[in-house]
Amino acid sequence: MGKIWAVIRREFVERARTRAFVIGTILGPIMMGALFVLPILMQRNTRVKHIVVLDAAQGDFGARVETTLAGARRSEKPDSPKRYDVDRVVLGDRPYEKVRDSLVARTDRRDLGTESLDGVVVVREADLARDTLMYLGANVGSPAEMGALNRSLRQAVLMEKLTRQQISPVVLTGLVKPIELSTQRVSQGKLTGQSGEASFALAYAMSFVLYLALLIYGMQVMTSTVEEKTNRINEVLVSSLSPFQLLLGKVLGVGSVGLLQLSIWAGTAYALSSQRARIGQMLGAGPEAVAAMPIPVIPAGVFAVFLLFFVLGFLFYAAAYAAVGSACNTVQETQQVSAPLTVMIVVGLMLMFRLLDEPSGTMGRVMSLVPPFAPFVTPVRNSLSPLSAGDLLLSVGAMVIGVLGMAWVAGRIYRVGVLMYGKRPSFREMFRWIRAS
Repeated sequence: MGKIWAVIRREFVERARTRAFVIGTILGPIMMGALFVLPILMQRNTRVKHIVVLDAAQGDFGARVETTLAGARRSEKPDSPKRYDVDRVVLGDRPYEKVRDSLVARTDRRDLGTESLDGVVVVREADLARDTLMYLGANVGSPAEMGALNRSLRQAVLMEKLTRQQISPVVLTGLVKPIELSTQRVSQGKLTGQSGEASFALAYAMSFVLYLALLIYGMQVMTSTVEEKTNRINEVLVSSLSPFQLLLGKVLGVGSVGLLQLSIWAGTAYALSSQRARIGQMLGAGPEAVAAMPIPVIPAGVFAVFLLFFVLGFLFYAAAYAAVGSACNTVQETQQVSAPLTVMIVVGLMLMFRLLDEPSGTMGRVMSLVPPFAPFVTPVRNSLSPLSAGDLLLSVGAMVIGVLGMAWVAGRIYRVGVLMYGKRPSFREMFRWIRAS
């Protein structure tokens, strides 16, 4: 055991003291905090847009557009901040191009500063028949701003058409007003207060973090094995301990580094999500603004299941990557041999989208018992719809059996391949290594 511990310590220290590990571990919480804080600050500090309506239409169409834009709000609440500060310029007998260009010139923020315009809405009679209005502004690349402006202008055009057809706009718009579907997640027969967007964000974040961790640290195990084999360090190491002990120490050493980094990241996410109301209050955001953000609350049970399957999934794939590294002579060779492992990890990530529709369906239950995919499937299923103790233990048991089986297979390949040089063995030859006593 002392020899295995020496290998674990060496692998851990060698990676934990690198600049990349330190920077990545620090940047993770910083980026999470930025993703949490910046949307609140941007929502709080959004200024009112100054827009001019160039009225070149007949009747009250231009005035209706002005009134509609002036009444637009940042949210559905009546007391929410207004979105636009609107002025209207009637074209009259003046040349259209000259008036338009003079208004566009007022959008130059470099010369006019805060007195500049954000945009110009052109209202012409011909545009009403084509259901097309023109907006000239510097913020046309913002999907959110253009979507809000489009909704307001669509309402004004609809009102104008109804009025011209002598149809009561108030009655008709009240009948055809679209509904907004408000979703809340239900878990174990109780309301959780978590929206559908937050549930998806939690499932996606867990799957993506596991995907990155398996690829990054699994590749590190494989690359380390190839480098030690190329430098003939393995020949010295196997004189003091068995190949399986070397494999076990390498997997546990690199795995402990990954678990440390992931625990720091996950702990930061848990702290931010559990204290989001207090943080939002400190930043001056109201409870509605914080609750509307798709930032998932991470229950302690979900967090524990995720870490458990991260450990089991890493042991499974790290052993496989170590076996691949021992059978290859260069890093270039490992890219081809490790392709099936990478495909299985990608498939595991893709299964997350299928589970969103029916987490407790037949496919989800079956995949929870398949070791290559269970590290992705089981935590996602548990985050969407908490599993019973029996289902969870069954999945853990299948994963433990899978890890032991992969360790046995990887150990058979590792003990032969780690000391073999020259031509890369074929899959048939590696199969013979596994069958050899």
